[in-house]
Amino acid sequence: MTNPLLNNAKLPLFSQIKPEYVEPAITQLLDEARAVVEQHLLATAKYTCGNLIEPIENAEDRLSKAWSPVSHLNSVLNSDELRAAYNACLPKLSAYSTEMGQNEQLFHAYQSIAESDEFATLDIAQQKIIRNALRDFKLSGVDLDDKKKQRYKEISQELSRLASNFEENLLDATNAWSKVFRDADDLAGLPESALAQARQTAASHDIDGWMITLQFPSYHAVMTYADDRNLRREHYEAFSTRASEQGPHAGQWDNSSIMEQILALRHEKARLLGFNNYAELSLATKMANKPDDVMHFLEDLADKSWRHARKDLSELGDFAQQQYGINDLQSWDLGYYSEKMRQHYYQLSQEEVKAYFPITRVLPGLFAIVQKLYGLNITEIGDFDGWHPDVRFFQIHDDAGQLRGQFYIDLYARPRKRGGAWMDDCVSRKKIDDAIQTPIAYLTCNFTPPAGNDPALLTHDEVLTLFHEFGHGLHHMLTQVDHLGVSGINGVEWDAVELPSQFMENWCWEREALALISGHYQTGEILTEALFNKMLAAKNFQAGMIMVRQLEFSLFDFRIHRDYDPEKGGHIYEILEQVRAQVAVVQPPKFNRFAHSFSHIFAGGYAAGYYSYKWAEVLSSDAFSLFEEKGIFDRETGKAFLTNILERGGSQDAMDLFIKFRGRKPTIDALLRHNGIAA
Repeated sequence: MTNPLLNNAKLPLFSQIKPEYVEPAITQLLDEARAVVEQHLLATAKYTCGNLIEPIENAEDRLSKAWSPVSHLNSVLNSDELRAAYNACLPKLSAYSTEMGQNEQLFHAYQSIAESDEFATLDIAQQKIIRNALRDFKLSGVDLDDKKKQRYKEISQELSRLASNFEENLLDATNAWSKVFRDADDLAGLPESALAQARQTAASHDIDGWMITLQFPSYHAVMTYADDRNLRREHYEAFSTRASEQGPHAGQWDNSSIMEQILALRHEKARLLGFNNYAELSLATKMANKPDDVMHFLEDLADKSWRHARKDLSELGDFAQQQYGINDLQSWDLGYYSEKMRQHYYQLSQEEVKAYFPITRVLPGLFAIVQKLYGLNITEIGDFDGWHPDVRFFQIHDDAGQLRGQFYIDLYARPRKRGGAWMDDCVSRKKIDDAIQTPIAYLTCNFTPPAGNDPALLTHDEVLTLFHEFGHGLHHMLTQVDHLGVSGINGVEWDAVELPSQFMENWCWEREALALISGHYQTGEILTEALFNKMLAAKNFQAGMIMVRQLEFSLFDFRIHRDYDPEKGGHIYEILEQVRAQVAVVQPPKFNRFAHSFSHIFAGGYAAGYYSYKWAEVLSSDAFSLFEEKGIFDRETGKAFLTNILERGGSQDAMDLFIKFRGRKPTIDALLRHNGIAA
């Protein structure tokens, strides 16, 4: 049988992809890409986009379309064999990337295009690709001497390997812990839906009883509802010590040394390239100009939020004491008593809300909102090759009937699937001769699966998550840029990439939109006015605590990269304690090892960039405030957002695009207002 990763099919053939196909396919495609670069560098002395950049883009696109399903399967259907094949390819991909970045002849070829008469005739996207490439050559060490180039290559390969190991340790540690109950009374407090899920989980392991795990839906249910305080503590400890030297599997999948190595190598890479630290290197491709800008932004937000957060915690403490006689609130009590407090003051139960958000209403409602905003029609395709029975596949057409994008959606938590939620690109848009390559996205979540005959019921937070990831998907799929390097999310500054995703979340709080996405799973009744008013009243419940928690993550991430000292090592938890002393209102127990599972920064793309969530939230809140002025389904405003933000990809600077849409630079006011925090 021919290797399914080499057939350049329009859609990946997931059912045919076997681990033994991976390394031969990637090796062959890397060799072909190298040959294309060499061939086109030798073919002429006068380089153009047509005779150099496009052929290389085409070769790398073939490579990307083969690697994308492999990387995706490694995240959603992990196995020992696939993991080994995936890891075998990482150093090869890293080596290729470094070679290209350090290829002086290729660098000079790009320079010659930038300095040629042709450059002025290129469109904005092509010019941006060349400017980005010249910057990235510098950031890949093209100017280094041979010895330093070799060291840069070694660092890049090792960082790639370590990031993969970090993620694997976290996945294995998450899957390793479970607890079985023979009597449902031991799980008193858990709602029926969570008990049904625990029963279903046990049955899937051929166990008669109820099983809880460290998959997030299970963990969240116990932390929010379990009356047994000792059980909450046990579950909290297991979750908060994953992949560390603490907790029930202490030392078994320990990320401690991996984290230290990652920080050391990032710092060394930054110094090699002439930066003082990795935070400076990280900002070279972001909107923020220098570390002080980021620190000032985060500390200013903390200053505006901290008193609000202290008040939130004080009120929770008073409530727990007065209503339940609890004088010593612990980390494993916060979710439980917060839910009790929410029910007490707002008569708002998350379980009651969930009943109005079956996936069978939320997903079509989301599509209806997108149709109203942008004139897009989304239809399901039944005949496709997926990786799991839960996966669905859709296509997007605009109101002129043009196919704009396609996407896979994989909604539910299961073993061997990485936690969290994300959008990733399967295929990117580009022009091929006279045709357009349709962009395709993966949308992945970890919601509680349906139990029995009922549809999956989403918490309102999960509805927000779905809208968030779909916003990323729209950014990837709706691009009208025909050049790969800046189409979709490619080339978008990292601290602006969350703008379209956080922007979409706003509709989850609007009455008109909720009429489309809600419907009681038994009666079909849309979310009642009374329940909506309770949700609105509770919307900013503990907003201060939530804000400073995100600022804690952001400051911690930025400081461990900015303040790294090779003589002293990472000082990871020492810095985390300093940050908590500065902004946190909740001090977790000493055994808590949050950083050991912080895969956003140790295994994802957010190193010295986690602040992007808050940075982009300023943009998204300010962008949405225009819809608040004009009407949340105002087509003219929707069209302006589509044409100035979603369709432009990375073809122009994010700030310039924002100003085109909003008519001015962003301000922080809308973010604070949306969070109920006074400016």
